[in-house]
Amino acid sequence: MSIVPRPIVEPLCRLDELPERRSRGFDPLGEGRDTLFLIRLEDRVFAWRNACPHYEFARMAWKKDEFLNADHSLILCGAHGALFDIVDGHCVKGPCEGQRLTAVPLELRDGAIYIVGDYAPGLRKHQPRS
Repeated sequence: MSIVPRPIVEPLCRLDELPERRSRGFDPLGEGRDTLFLIRLEDRVFAWRNACPHYEFARMAWKKDEFLNADHSLILCGAHGALFDIVDGHCVKGPCEGQRLTAVPLELRDGAIYIVGDYAPGLRKHQPRS
């Protein structure tokens, strides 16, 4: 059974459930792994696909919900050590320097964080053939 892109109608979480300068992973399509992560900077929230541009199958968290470096100033790929800007997803250091993370569009409504538009499944190493 394949998972096709679809709208996610439920919120990922509430803004007040995401602490300042912290990250949290989500599995909006129920794939059994976090395929995106959020980071909060004051009242702004940034969402990125959980896939390093250096190698598309690499999950980025170095442990559950930990996508940031020690001082919480940059996104850290736990697989390769690459560092990314939180706001624009641009790689500032590492094997994918100059590349960017894939953004996930969000909307904040009534204090809750929603994905805007259809959300596609994450990449897997062994995709079943159709």
